[in-house]
Amino acid sequence: MKLILASQSPRRRQLLSMTGISFETAPSNCDEGSIARLLKNDRPDISERVLAERLALAKARAVLPSYPEDLILAADTLVTLDGVLFGKPKDRAEARKMLRTLAGRTHLVGTGVALISSSTEEVFSTRSEVTFRPLSPVVEALIDRYVETDLPLDKAGAYGIQELGGLLIERIEGDFFSVMGLPIGQVYERLQAYDIWP
Repeated sequence: MKLILASQSPRRRQLLSMTGISFETAPSNCDEGSIARLLKNDRPDISERVLAERLALAKARAVLPSYPEDLILAADTLVTLDGVLFGKPKDRAEARKMLRTLAGRTHLVGTGVALISSSTEEVFSTRSEVTFRPLSPVVEALIDRYVETDLPLDKAGAYGIQELGGLLIERIEGDFFSVMGLPIGQVYERLQAYDIWP
């Protein structure tokens, strides 16, 4: 049984590589946005934790038919503030708006993880609280500089904790790696049950 990472995220590949476990990548082609909208329409009160888990599971299920003998690992990270979902920004203007909205406030980052094979499905999630520094001339300039790199455009909430966006963070309560996109400590521990070792 091989481990297949159902993601094209370089951050998730980097985190999984830390374990020393060999794996292959097979990006999922499921439409996260459409699935999230359907889930929210069916259950308007769905929690970000359940939503992240369902999205991770959908990604894993999309890849499984191509690797029926293997273990599929998929994840999805959501950023919410006061119940509002902050997805990937569509352009620089939206990224700037998101980062300004998050400034000086505490938001939630939920990462759902799915580990599935032809005979089993395991889903779990983590939740972290991230507080951004308040807006100031320095923070405003940092947001502008960060947005100009286009790095925020492929990230939920328009920031990556492991890059320039991390300078916007004042405090984090929870799993740093989960905010980065994969709670790798928990994943590593759970992989042992599938007899997957470095």
